[in-house]
Amino acid sequence: MTRPILMSLFDETERRPLTVSELTSQVRGALEGRFASLWVEGEISNFRAAASGHWYFTVRDEAAQLRATCFRGVNSRIRFRPSDGLLVRVRGRMTVYEPRGEYELIVEALDPVGAGALRVAFEQLKERLAAEGLFDEALKRELPVLPRRVGVVTSPTGAAVRDIIRTIERRTRTVSILLAPTRVQGEGASAEVARAIGALNEHHLRAVAEGAADEQLDVIIVGRGGGSSEDLWAFNAEEVARAIRASVVPVISAVGHETDFTIADFAADVRAATPTAAAEIVAEREDEIGGYVERLTHGLVNAARYRLLAERARVQEAAMSPGFDEVRMRLRVAREELQDVRCRLENRAGDLSRAARRRLDAAVRGLSPARMASAASRARVRLTVGGAALEAAARARLEDAHTRLAVAAAALDAMSPLAVLGRGYALAQDERGRVLRSTRGVAEGDGVRLRLASGALRCRVERVEGEN
Repeated sequence: MTRPILMSLFDETERRPLTVSELTSQVRGALEGRFASLWVEGEISNFRAAASGHWYFTVRDEAAQLRATCFRGVNSRIRFRPSDGLLVRVRGRMTVYEPRGEYELIVEALDPVGAGALRVAFEQLKERLAAEGLFDEALKRELPVLPRRVGVVTSPTGAAVRDIIRTIERRTRTVSILLAPTRVQGEGASAEVARAIGALNEHHLRAVAEGAADEQLDVIIVGRGGGSSEDLWAFNAEEVARAIRASVVPVISAVGHETDFTIADFAADVRAATPTAAAEIVAEREDEIGGYVERLTHGLVNAARYRLLAERARVQEAAMSPGFDEVRMRLRVAREELQDVRCRLENRAGDLSRAARRRLDAAVRGLSPARMASAASRARVRLTVGGAALEAAARARLEDAHTRLAVAAAALDAMSPLAVLGRGYALAQDERGRVLRSTRGVAEGDGVRLRLASGALRCRVERVEGEN
């Protein structure tokens, strides 16, 4: 109960004045006891980040202002950086800064009003990294055409890794996966993701140095399945973005669903809507090339088959052409002419020999024995010489005729249908000798003559198939 004012005038204790320090200390104790925890809403002004890491700013409204201090240990947990003009809601405790006798708010939590803290932090980090050029399109690298080994940074127990493995196994038989397991949400997850990206790069560089081509990585997939903004926040960390950009291996970001965007998406070389889409990007080119090769192979086989059928039909048509009969006839005529020339040549040689012998006999009878012997000797010499010349001429003409015959026979044989028949084909004729080119006009029970390369067959039709 308050003592009467009149009595207090005569109390020595009440009359002793307080020092400024004592008064300030008592005010501080009363203020801290009364306002140990409170929420204040207002606009930030005069924001200053000290070299010590502490934040100093003023929270104000239209009629008043309040100094606020946020120590380094607290602001490291705040997910955005305050700026002048930002409307915030502050939780903290009141105290007095005794050297200046000013009361202030010691900040323990800070949230923006009108936009979530995560969204503000996201936009601020995005703007800062973009200003550094971390998201420049010139830094983006093309993915390899046919990757053979893929590194995956994600949770080993999540749905994302199962979707990636299942998609790659379904669409390709040549891509292998190297998993770098990591947490993808919660305190410290972003640091683990960054370390996993670095570990995969170290593995790749070591394989390159050792010349182990099978162990080298062609691309890295970084991501996880869908979730809330809080769940995906590990991929909005600056250290993850810098780890992606520092990677010597191209990186595909596959975080959340198609509508989710993270800082990792902007830093990566390629952004995939989902982990499954990232796996499809890795395997799509092999799938496309395989289909293209299969289509080309099918077309080539069909073209070869059609060409073979066309050439076979042309050969069969040529084999049944009347021109072959004409060639056979000309060959027979040439052989007969050659035989006739040979007979006439032999007859002519005999006639000449007999005529010479008759003339010799007549000369012998009309001459004396001595002259006859001399004339006979000379005649014999001439006869021998003439006979030898005649024989040589006859032999030369005969050899020339043989040579021309062989050339004609070879040319005719090249055009002969017998060569076609010799390769396994047969010439079919009906009972009247007409060449059969189709099954039209042939009935069951009809007789058919099959001309082979050697000999012929007499056949009887049992069944007619495929009437053209």
